[in-house]
Amino acid sequence: MLKQAVEYYHELLADDALASASLDKLDSALEESKLIFGGRRLSPYLRPHFVTESDWNKIVPACQTIFGALQKVKDAAVLDDDILDELGITPIERELVKIDPGYSHVSPTCRLDSFLVDDTYSYVELNGESPAGIAFSDSAADIFRSLPVVEKFAERYDIRTLEGRSKMLDVLIACYTEFCGGKPDHSPTIAIVDLDDLPTIKEFELFKEYFESHGYRSVICSPRQLEFDGEDLTFEGTKIDIVYKRLLVNEYLPIMDEQPDLLNAYRAGKVCMVNSFRGKLVHKKAIFAVLTNERRAHLFNDAELAAITAHVPWTRKFIEDKTVNHGETIDLVEWTRSNSSKLVLKPNDDYGGHGIYIGWNSSQSEWDDAINAALADGDYLVQERVKTAREMFPMINDDGSWGFVDQLVDLDPLLFMGKVGSAFTRLASNELANVTAGGGMVPTFIISEK
Repeated sequence: MLKQAVEYYHELLADDALASASLDKLDSALEESKLIFGGRRLSPYLRPHFVTESDWNKIVPACQTIFGALQKVKDAAVLDDDILDELGITPIERELVKIDPGYSHVSPTCRLDSFLVDDTYSYVELNGESPAGIAFSDSAADIFRSLPVVEKFAERYDIRTLEGRSKMLDVLIACYTEFCGGKPDHSPTIAIVDLDDLPTIKEFELFKEYFESHGYRSVICSPRQLEFDGEDLTFEGTKIDIVYKRLLVNEYLPIMDEQPDLLNAYRAGKVCMVNSFRGKLVHKKAIFAVLTNERRAHLFNDAELAAITAHVPWTRKFIEDKTVNHGETIDLVEWTRSNSSKLVLKPNDDYGGHGIYIGWNSSQSEWDDAINAALADGDYLVQERVKTAREMFPMINDDGSWGFVDQLVDLDPLLFMGKVGSAFTRLASNELANVTAGGGMVPTFIISEK
């Protein structure tokens, strides 16, 4: 059904008037809704990503089962330095994750990056620290649903859109309620905190508008602009109750000593931070090395182990070591050197596609250089290749024309308090479906036959 639906949608675009009207509406709405990332269209496509209702009903429980396993890793890591070592948690990060955030969830909002291919569904990474794209996705869903070509498509297929801003707000209030020990006696003020002058500022503005439209005062600021007097954390005199932390720990560490007020207020238990620094435990890409390591199997129940086997690629911390790969004991470095066609090397704690070496796209000498670089760095992972999804999408060129291009399709379910609440899809022409690395995004629409 999915193949037929996509073919029908593309047939509709053969109507020049319908395609032109849809393109005009898309462009004007993207600008109006602030869906511009670094001065370019965030969604330079004329089609959303379609997922069938039956596939979605399989994706949701898989995501939630994996999240349950992640929570168990967090619980174990707090008590086990060996797991902290395996995750690559640095000494300063260990001090941060020890601080009690005042609520129980390790990652109240997170994103699983995945590929859905026929009967295979695989995760490649987890963003458990500060997942971006929630508000952008909501706006994109509204825009795409209103396009003339989508309206025409909806005459034949049922469409269900996804929404995340309300769930993000619910998460913030739920964490704050637990932080307060019960229902707060006032409406909390929310600060969206990140570094200055980032391209994601447009998304922060969308969140601010949404929060305030639902009765919650909201500000956008950087750590530099915060002040803590020992009792209250403030921004320009406004007391902050909840920090919606979009700031990554790696970005805060270099400026933490110069701009300590955020940390000091959090450490003193005077502000509720979501996600907390403790989210670093599951944000590290080495979380998949813990999940897939047979030595850690005792942490998980049978359902979780089955989900890990089915959906999480074999991953190891890349060091000189002997380990087990699918029942066979291997010398990790030499085995990696000999199996480039099915492996990727990636830094444990980076984003935007930085520092990733793709074995199947490398010559032997390039792969040897990548191995040497990863070993020298000391904080890399090796991960087995998964089946990746590719589809033809109608992509808009800089001059306003459009044509069909083959794209990598990265489906990104969004979890709120461990429950799948929304999703969006990232597209790219290369192997890295990452907006920061030059990719784009489209909303995910769940479809079924009428």
